[in-house]
Amino acid sequence: MKRKPKNDSHPFSKFQQPKKSKKDHWEEEPVVERPKKKSTTPKKTFKKSTKPKTSKKKVQEKHDAPLEENMRLNKYIAHAGICSRRKASEHIKNGVVTVNDKVILEMGYKVQEGDVVKFEDEIIQPTKNHVYILLNKPKNVITTLQDENGRKTVLDFVDEITNERVYPVGRLDRNTTGLLILTNDGKFAQKLSHPSFGVKKVYKATLDKPLLPKDLEQIRNTLQLEDGPAPVDAVEYVSGQKVIGIEIHIGRNRIVRRIFEHLGYEVVKLDRVRYASLTKKNLAVGKTRFLTNKELVILKHLA
Repeated sequence: MKRKPKNDSHPFSKFQQPKKSKKDHWEEEPVVERPKKKSTTPKKTFKKSTKPKTSKKKVQEKHDAPLEENMRLNKYIAHAGICSRRKASEHIKNGVVTVNDKVILEMGYKVQEGDVVKFEDEIIQPTKNHVYILLNKPKNVITTLQDENGRKTVLDFVDEITNERVYPVGRLDRNTTGLLILTNDGKFAQKLSHPSFGVKKVYKATLDKPLLPKDLEQIRNTLQLEDGPAPVDAVEYVSGQKVIGIEIHIGRNRIVRRIFEHLGYEVVKLDRVRYASLTKKNLAVGKTRFLTNKELVILKHLA
């Protein structure tokens, strides 16, 4: 009898492996190094390279994008690393953007050469150096650029690795943990966050009580919420009936929590474990890293 090949492409394949330790069973096991054998072959000597080493930060700075002439104002703000293009339009509407010291409320205004653009009385300019950072967000951290109550924000975790002004792609609420991308590439951020591009996210939700099989089927068959249908791409039991894996591509506010609340369940813990092709492998809670060139190619292809 032929063995069936393993299928690791399923969004919950990592979840359904048997537990090997007290740790959560989708976490990577530590690599145990074998003792090295003593070699009898004499070691070869190599000349030390005179090429300067390139840091991770400098590698990211090579993702240059030429600045467009007559760029729309909201796009100009996004490329300056202030916020997403959609949020920039809101700032323009609220009158906090000026061009040559005049408040501009026109969404389609095109920035001319020599124009001085200010956001909240601070001069801004688009950046050529695009950076792409992955954060494993902890609990009780705000997904915003600043908080008037002095609470910790996601930007507090990227200050040490980049001097560029970045902003989060999409949102995770304060009590939700997991993967979040931060960048200053406005076009890239807009495509990843817009639901029309269908970028999928996988969450692990822990409920206050077991999810009944009939309710699991209701979620599979698309619930009707107060703001419209809530389609899911996949939903499965992960550990017992309280821990559920759910894959979605819609990006409405608190959508995962609202799906379960609609059926009378409370989500006591929510963790985003996969974002498109990205996973939490080797990225501890509260840690950041730059995306690799290979990861960027895949993400840009998906978007």
